[in-house]
Order: sequence, then C-alpha cells, then structure tokens
Amino acid sequence: MTLQQIHYVLTIARAGSMNKAAEQLFVSQPSLTSAVKELEKEIGLSIFTRTNRGMIVTNEGADFLMYARQLYQQYELIQEKYSSDRNYKRKFSVSTQHYSFAVKAFVETVRKLGTSDFEFGIFETRTRAVIADVGNLRSEIGVLYLSDFNRKAIGKLLRDHDLEFHELIRCSAYIYMWRGHPLAKEASLTLKQLEDYPCLAFDQGEEGSYYLTEEIMTEKEYPRTIKASDRATMLNLMVGLNGYILCSGIINEELNGDAYVAVPFRGDRENRNAVMTIGYITRKRSPLSDIGRMYVDEMKRYLDGVNNAERGG
Repeated sequence: MTLQQIHYVLTIARAGSMNKAAEQLFVSQPSLTSAVKELEKEIGLSIFTRTNRGMIVTNEGADFLMYARQLYQQYELIQEKYSSDRNYKRKFSVSTQHYSFAVKAFVETVRKLGTSDFEFGIFETRTRAVIADVGNLRSEIGVLYLSDFNRKAIGKLLRDHDLEFHELIRCSAYIYMWRGHPLAKEASLTLKQLEDYPCLAFDQGEEGSYYLTEEIMTEKEYPRTIKASDRATMLNLMVGLNGYILCSGIINEELNGDAYVAVPFRGDRENRNAVMTIGYITRKRSPLSDIGRMYVDEMKRYLDGVNNAERGG
C-alpha cells in the first residue's frame, strides 16, 4: 500500500467518478483503475461499487477510507511543514444547506488561514447532496437541520452513510421576507396572514421529498408555492413577488444585506410552531482536522452571538 494509492482512492471518493478523478490527478484512467484494483486486492475488499452513475463507496470501503484519510492528513501536515514544494496546498471543503451563517463562518476561516497555502471549497446544495458529499469524502463537514418531522428520515440517511449529527443551535420558525413586504412590520405572523403571498422553497430535485426540504413546516399545505435552486434567486423572488421563506431567522446582514427581515412565526391550533435543530455532520469515528475544528468554532462563535442578541433585521 502506498501513499499514492491512498491519494488516488480519496480523490475518486471526492469526485464520485473515475474519469473526473483521473483528470484531477493528471493520470490516465487505465492507470488509475489498475492502481485501485491492486490496492483492493492487497487489502482484500472492494472500496468502490462501479455503477452507471459513478463510483459509489461501499460500506467496507467507507471504513477503510476513514482511516486512510486520517493517515493522509498526517502526511499532508508533514509535507506542509517540511516539504520544499511551495505549490503544495492542503484541502478543506464544506457542503451545506442554504445558511448564511455557514458561509460567514467559512469566510472567517479562509480569512484567518489565507488562500496561498490552502485549497478551499464550499458547496450550497440540496439536502441529499450534503449528506452524500460528506459520506463520499468530498467535504469534511456538512451543515443541515433536524426537526420532529424529518428526524427519522434524515437519521436513516445519516446511518446509511455512516455519519453522525452534532447539534449547534435550536430555534423556532421565522418568516423571512424583504423589508418592503406589506407584512414586514408585523410583530409576528400566522400562516393565515400569509395566504395571499407565495411560500418559497429550495428545490430538492427528482429524488426530493418533504423530509429533505430545507424549510421548516413544509408538511403544511400552502395555497401558493414557488421553488428555486439558489439563494440569490430566492432574494429576488422575495422582492419581486413578496415571497417568503419559513426558516430559522438566523440572518447575516454582512452577506445578505439589510433589505430583509425575519418576523417570528405565530402558531395557532392548526399550525403549531416547530423547532429546528441546526447542526453539522461528520463521518463517524473520524476526528476533525485542525481546519475543520476552526470552522466549527467559527460557526459556534457566530451562533452564540445570535443567542445573545435579537434575531432578524
């Protein structure tokens, strides 16, 4: 077993494709395939299942990759400290649902470390992709939420990918809208008051379900709904159509601007308020890297400030 082979399989797991991995590694696909087969023969297990959708990490392979990743991280630390190759860069990536605080923490982490010696990546994506990215080692950390409604379904997906959830904060539902919305100055809002306005939601793709939505209380029936795929479009729909999102109310003005507000949701007998438990996911038994710990600390620092101040605005 060589470090090169370990580097190869970690890259394949992140890329999810033999072709993409070969391009990233600047090697031919036959050479890469041969190296993987030799490693699998040596360790006596299949690391990947080859499908028409790409390379899928097996359960046994995921366990091997967890230890391989820890070993390779130690090699990267040694290389960073003692290598004369100044072109070498350590890698760190995060996959997240659409949370501005997660992006803010990422920004602060990059600011502290700089980009000259590190290669960073952050992917705002669908819920299923957040889980798959961490499971396949594309990202070290994923950020998503649990509630009483989705906990069982999300929990099964996490177990299937050998992942664990770490709680960051609990918060009740808020209505996120632009300041010019006719209801923006209300002290609190009910779903009845919002009937005439479109409820916005992030699209979860063909394999999506109510259990994978990013917005709280999506099991309810809304007279008007619009789906979008990115945060910028959501903000445009808020302004152009007076749309709203049911969310945590944790808003970062530095990144989103001050043109939007979060109004507390007021439950009633038919529509009780719900609690979001926002946290991050990692591979089981896999300790965070020093960059990963720094990123988590930045999220906690920001959310601690949220707990000690009024949300919204």
